Amino acid sequence: MKPEIHPEYFPAAQVNCSCGNSWVTGSTAAVINVNICSQCHPFYTGEQRIVDSVGRVERFVRRLESRQSAAARQRIEAEARQEAEAAARRARARGDDPEEAAAEVMSRYEAEVEAGAEAEAEA
Repeated sequence: MKPEIHPEYFPAAQVNCSCGNSWVTGSTAAVINVNICSQCHPFYTGEQRIVDSVGRVERFVRRLESRQSAAARQRIEAEARQEAEAAARRARARGDDPEEAAAEVMSRYEAEVEAGAEAEAEA
C-alpha cells in the first residue's frame, strides 16, 4: 500500500441507530449515525409501519374514500334513473301518469341517499 493515500481506519467505530440500538464495527469514520437498522427495519422485525410525513397517509385515505363515495353515488343515481324509466314505461302501459311514477321512484332513492349521508355524518 502506498503511504499517505488511505483514510484512517477505526477498528472500533461506534454505529448509532435512531431507534437507540448501537454496535461496534470497523470503519473509516469514528462514529456513524444511521436512521434504520436490523432491530427496527420492518423486513427484519415483521412489523409493518407506515411512516407518515405531514399527514399524507390520512390525506390519501380521505381522497380514496371520497372517490369511492362519489362512485357509489353515481351508481345509485344511475340505478334510480333506470328504475324510474322502467316505472314510467309500466305506468304508460297501464294508462297512468308516467311522470308521477318516475317521481315516486326518484323520491324513494333520494330518501335512501339522505339516510346514507346522515349515517356517514354520525360516523
